[in-house]
Amino acid sequence: MLSQRIMWIAWPAFMVACVLEFLVFALVDPQDLHWFGQPMGLSRQGVYTVAFFVFWGITMVSSGLTTLLAKSPFEVNRCPMPVGDRPEGCSKQDPC
Repeated sequence: MLSQRIMWIAWPAFMVACVLEFLVFALVDPQDLHWFGQPMGLSRQGVYTVAFFVFWGITMVSSGLTTLLAKSPFEVNRCPMPVGDRPEGCSKQDPC
């Protein structure tokens, strides 16, 4: 289940990062970019690569938050311990 959730996060984020990369660099020349008033110091390909991973990281955070908020109350509140080892106050529902 964990690998499936990771793919729910990584794959859509990858696709959105690709679209953002196309849109941003269709309008912006990487050689015209400046960082704190200084030229970037990276090649065009370097700027494309760094920007892609920044876009991917930001969209993975967004997808991750969506996945986290999509959890059911049962998933959030269930006790992961076996029935005999549960402390007082731990949910009495069996773990999946």
